[in-house]
Amino acid sequence: MAIDTLATWHRIAAARDVAGLDGLLADQCVFHSPVVHTPQVRKAVTTQYLAAAFHVFFNETFVYVRELTGDNHAILEFKVEINGITVNGVDMMTWDESGQIIDFKVMVRPLKAVSLIHENMGKMLAAQK
Repeated sequence: MAIDTLATWHRIAAARDVAGLDGLLADQCVFHSPVVHTPQVRKAVTTQYLAAAFHVFFNETFVYVRELTGDNHAILEFKVEINGITVNGVDMMTWDESGQIIDFKVMVRPLKAVSLIHENMGKMLAAQK
């Protein structure tokens, strides 16, 4: 039986449940960061980026404001305030027939927010090493 990808994502994200990503992400998942030029490949790397994002993005102001969905993909628009800066962005995900995410792309705006995310994500990723 296939995973209910969006319901699982929302549960994991709300709880910042890094361990829950193991069953949701496909082994060859590709992560596209708004601040890293090249796609990051494999579940372990995607998990690192999403774990850092849970700390940087998912504070008490984080909210998904719109969802656009298809058979095996979704675009989730979000808004969050970080260090006094309003960040607007989208999580774009595609999943396979089992419901596991095979591609996850994050895009953010404005430029000031991109710089802030770059700095904060860098700190979180460095702390994981």
